[in-house]
Amino acid sequence: MDLEFGGELWFWRGPAPWHFVTVPEDGCQELAARSAGVSYGWGMIPVSARIGKTGWSTSLFPKDGRYIVPVKAAVRRAEGLAVGDTVTVRLVVNG
Repeated sequence: MDLEFGGELWFWRGPAPWHFVTVPEDGCQELAARSAGVSYGWGMIPVSARIGKTGWSTSLFPKDGRYIVPVKAAVRRAEGLAVGDTVTVRLVVNG
């Protein structure tokens, strides 16, 4: 399954701070319906992600009925991203 969407980069200050982009609701419904066979622990979904020219492997986290994409520091540096930037994310579900 492939999915492309736009979203805002945001920062979570929890015990392990990280940056994320939230998958839009319609994309979350599609992911949940099509990826049940690849989901693991806590509903995580393994994906290949891309923003701009930078790709990486990660897992989507379920949060508040949606999924969030963790965005590594190396990706943010390579693409010149800051909190609040709107980015286009491309996902391919691995499995």
